[in-house]
Amino acid sequence: MATKLVIFDCDGVLVDTEPLTDVVLSKKLTEYGLPLAPSEIPGLFRGGTIQAVGEEAMRRGATLPDNWLDDLYAAVFDALRHDVPVIDGVFDLIDVLDGAGIGRAIASNGPVAKMKISLTPSGLWDRFAGRIYTGHHHGPKPKPDMLLRIMADAGVTPDETVMIDDMPAGFNAAKAAGIRCFGYVADGDPDRVNGTGAVPVTNFDQIALALDLR
Repeated sequence: MATKLVIFDCDGVLVDTEPLTDVVLSKKLTEYGLPLAPSEIPGLFRGGTIQAVGEEAMRRGATLPDNWLDDLYAAVFDALRHDVPVIDGVFDLIDVLDGAGIGRAIASNGPVAKMKISLTPSGLWDRFAGRIYTGHHHGPKPKPDMLLRIMADAGVTPDETVMIDDMPAGFNAAKAAGIRCFGYVADGDPDRVNGTGAVPVTNFDQIALALDLR
């Protein structure tokens, strides 16, 4: 069946926010009594929710103040107000989708406020306006709820939908929703797609070719 909708994850798929976020998480978790280098963050926390980060941090011995979530988000937002790099090939793929009449949406576990900060400078916020969904409102990945809501709003079926994500939470959400998923693993870690049903890709041209758009 022809593709009518492509759902993008945000962090690590549209914009390269994760290196900045890892630095902030490292600093804040160290303040909370859990010393971790930025390089240690991805393997422990990436792909989930900030709330899950807190739960895992406490399990590992961190002492979180009552306002830790607000404190952490404030630090992350401040870091992201600088120019955040757009993932290479994103605009080319969006243009190809537009030319083929294929819709698009964002499904992120991050809050809308964070996405607005990271996506606005490049113009991506405007290009996805009205089609930006967060797990804070619709259930975080790996639950399929957010993806099911997006498809219902767009009036499409799982067979007409494609997901692009870079983490197991997204891969598994797509699997649960019955959606074909491309696992963006340009960082050289394709093993994280194992068992999820996602198809590993390292650039967006591969996705355009797979969708017969090149």
